[in-house]
Amino acid sequence: MSIRIIVKHPNKVLETTCQVVTVFDEKLSVLLDDMHETMIESDGVGIAAPQVGETVRVAIVDFREGQEPIEMINPELVLFEGTETDIEGCLSFPGIFGEVERFDHIKIKAQERDGSWYELEAEGYEARAIQHEMDHLDGILFTSKITKYVTQEELDEMIREQEKEEEQV
Repeated sequence: MSIRIIVKHPNKVLETTCQVVTVFDEKLSVLLDDMHETMIESDGVGIAAPQVGETVRVAIVDFREGQEPIEMINPELVLFEGTETDIEGCLSFPGIFGEVERFDHIKIKAQERDGSWYELEAEGYEARAIQHEMDHLDGILFTSKITKYVTQEELDEMIREQEKEEEQV
């Protein structure tokens, strides 16, 4: 496993529609392992193949302590309900944060690294992260969905307020 360089905006690879994965081999496993290691090293919760310069339909979401990362190969959104607006950032846009509206409850169909299919339902933050990474696979940047930009200072203040509320519970 190795840490790869994160592709930063502006780079056309980030706006490229990715190719469907048809070969499930050691090269794909290495890409997934490298992406996960790169994401962890960069303090991210998700990463998509274009963010490491690969234009294939592969993405990972991992923020659930003690659980396996969600590896999504050729993911498809098969159900979506409700919407919620929350703040997002992106490893390819360091220091940029904004409010983005996304579906609050989703179901996806995707493939494992061995090619087998699975389905996964997600809500809230997990659903948001999955949709963000799936957008990358279609060349859609989160900045195209931002309804209001948020400064680092505003974000830090929101985090402090949220932590205060959690302490009071």
